[in-house]
Amino acid sequence: MLIFLGCYRRRLEETMSAETASGPTEDQVEILEYNFNKVDKHPDSTTLCLIAAEAGLSEEETQKWFKQRLAKWRRSEGLPSECRSVTD
Repeated sequence: MLIFLGCYRRRLEETMSAETASGPTEDQVEILEYNFNKVDKHPDSTTLCLIAAEAGLSEEETQKWFKQRLAKWRRSEGLPSECRSVTD
């Protein structure tokens, strides 16, 4: 399965349009937002790979989007930008 996902990811990266290079499309953002709000704010590498394949983005682009979206969410919740241990 992982081999298939790797091949699929390479094929997606080869066919990415200039539209994707400037940022995700509305449809891609909808997929990313759904996964952020309903599935997981901190996806593991396997989940991230599946989300990237579903959205038609590279894993790197998807990871970057989740990192930026998490920072935005933390600001909106009044939380510090980085999560630390309770004992810090």
